[in-house]
Amino acid sequence: MQVSHLLEFFGTECVHCKTLEPLIERLEEELGVSVTRLEVWHNQANATLLKSYDQGFCGGVPFFYNTRTRQWLCGTVSYEALRQWATGGKAS
Repeated sequence: MQVSHLLEFFGTECVHCKTLEPLIERLEEELGVSVTRLEVWHNQANATLLKSYDQGFCGGVPFFYNTRTRQWLCGTVSYEALRQWATGGKAS
């Protein structure tokens, strides 16, 4: 698996995470980027990685982290917020 600088931490059964799937697909198509999706509810290594990036910001999923800008997003967010996060703009 190729890891991009855009990370999404999610849970397989997370309703909020499933709601965001179409927005993430749209983001990848429109911007030509890749979001690395890391499942944390059934994968301890990914859960540990989530804690290292989260550092108390969100405490759950979905959690988005941009390793280039160090910007993060928590929970169900709008497409515009995802786009700003992915492009390095100030997330609102």
